[in-house]
Amino acid sequence: MKILVVDDETDMKDLYLQRFRKEIRTGQVNLFFTLSGQEALDLMKSFEPMDVVLVLSDINMPGMTGFDLLKVSKEKYPWLKIFMISAYGDESNILYAQKLGADDFVTKPVNFEVLKQKIFNIPT
Repeated sequence: MKILVVDDETDMKDLYLQRFRKEIRTGQVNLFFTLSGQEALDLMKSFEPMDVVLVLSDINMPGMTGFDLLKVSKEKYPWLKIFMISAYGDESNILYAQKLGADDFVTKPVNFEVLKQKIFNIPT
């Protein structure tokens, strides 16, 4: 499963690589990383259709927000599953993410065991 992680915090890459090391080693997961919404869209253009199964996107990023990325991604790639990830898990953010088509919402700090359960139970 190819997963694109979009987060402007550079240390998140190391955290995801550490927490998914077993799944990466066994070939269950292949992670890609970008630091902005625009960078994510640019990378997605280079993939084959349906190559990436899931996007894990932070909400608060400079430039294009995670909500902007969600809206554009769902228009261009409606099959793509997108989980929004934010330290701000208040009801207004969750409802807005749902309205824009988010498939799930995960609060920071990320509980990686719960996230893995959500990821590996995505209907295909």
